Amino acid sequence: MQKYKKFSRGGKDENAVRNYAAIDLGTNSCRLVIASPTPTSFHIIETFSRITRLGEGIIKENELSREASRRTIKALKICSEIISEYAPIHRARFVATAACRRAKNCRDFLSEVKRQTGLNLEIISSQEESRLAVIGCLPLLKKSVKRALVFDIGGGSTEISLARLANSGKAFIEGYVSLPYGVVTISEAFPNKDMTNLAYNTVMERTHKLLEAFEERYKISEAIENGEIQIIGTSGTVTVLGAVQLNLPRYNRSAVDGIVISAGDVKHAIGKIRRMGDDGRKKHPCIGPLKADLTIAGCAIIEAICSFWPVKEITVADRGIREGILLDLMHNRKKPRRHFFRRGKNKRTEKNETTDSGSH
Repeated sequence: MQKYKKFSRGGKDENAVRNYAAIDLGTNSCRLVIASPTPTSFHIIETFSRITRLGEGIIKENELSREASRRTIKALKICSEIISEYAPIHRARFVATAACRRAKNCRDFLSEVKRQTGLNLEIISSQEESRLAVIGCLPLLKKSVKRALVFDIGGGSTEISLARLANSGKAFIEGYVSLPYGVVTISEAFPNKDMTNLAYNTVMERTHKLLEAFEERYKISEAIENGEIQIIGTSGTVTVLGAVQLNLPRYNRSAVDGIVISAGDVKHAIGKIRRMGDDGRKKHPCIGPLKADLTIAGCAIIEAICSFWPVKEITVADRGIREGILLDLMHNRKKPRRHFFRRGKNKRTEKNETTDSGSH
């Protein structure tokens, strides 16, 4: 959990700063952000992130396991308690992605979440997931470029979106492709901790195959060659690559978010991570034991993207769906959904949580 300078906590004062909340519940992690709007963007008040591996074992059973559900609900209880401290929340949206889209017992899980936490989780489509990721990354778009290819490597799926920036500042999705795997599902499909070269190359080849129709339709390679498209990557693996490339002694979001890494440096960082071995990745301050196996799976997807298209550089984004939700809520003029949480009823049971570091 990470706290920021406190703004006003809602209330009945019409001049009080309005608070917004977003939860992104993915296959691998549960992530919360609370923020208030500013004239140009938003001010982050508090964040929370925990790796829960909700989608653990889902490729075999197509169900959310009892243990994974328990871990995730425990994290969501903390989210609910944090949100209650900033009541009333002016607008909020709490979304669930690939694991819940896939699980046969997801409705039962959502009902249990509602019963135990009071949170209404919404299962969103891969298309909506892509849209929100693009919106979240908009502040990193160069003014000189009107198009972006945004890839978001999740735990259970990978969304790749081609977006165009209008003169109004809004982004429109020209097209997107959803790869039916992410870092958790790949890690479980190839359980060797160091991932054999055969497995790594299999992931790359499968990714290339799935991108062919997308390339054929939108002629992305030619546009990249002409400098018309900016490549933006958002995921825990992308931010780890940024941190490793910068040789950071520990993860620092402000140092990583928005940096540009050349394709050569991406390949160098991936090679460095692979050579560390499982023990080395577990000990690395920017990876750690919870991401050691997942990072290799993410590297395979990133390397596949960089080798399929003539990528010259990648903009690293430590932002995505949560931030996209906030910007969407703050700029969408539809009638707000108000979420009132009783303040101070629940005392937070756990305070020393994982600092948010792009743990998708």
